[in-house]
Amino acid sequence: MRSRGFTLLELLITVVIVGILAAIALPSYQKQIQKTRRSDAKSALVGAAGQMERFFTERGTYATATLGTGATAVYPSTTQNGYYALSFANLAATSYKLKATPIGAQAGDPCGAMTYDDQGNKGITGSAPMDQCW
Repeated sequence: MRSRGFTLLELLITVVIVGILAAIALPSYQKQIQKTRRSDAKSALVGAAGQMERFFTERGTYATATLGTGATAVYPSTTQNGYYALSFANLAATSYKLKATPIGAQAGDPCGAMTYDDQGNKGITGSAPMDQCW
């Protein structure tokens, strides 16, 4: 009569197969998560740009706008989900450039910081192709 259960060899083969599948799937999953989190930066940059235009309409200048909290703050200094820190790369009376720098869990993003200016120009500071980031 044969006993029920698994042999050590069957168990080891199963562990190896699961390990190989995990080694293949985990990097793809992490890459997809980074890509999904970029939408946090995109929406914040476009939202902040809209608020900058409103600020300019009301005050006639971009130069006194700030990020964070306060009377002249046009937008929070971090994105809604906290994966990017917002700042001004350039700020002048008639132009601005917003920058979203990845922080925390998103810090290793190959796109690097994402930028958006008053003319609607988009940019990145990382090594990834532009079309994969925006």
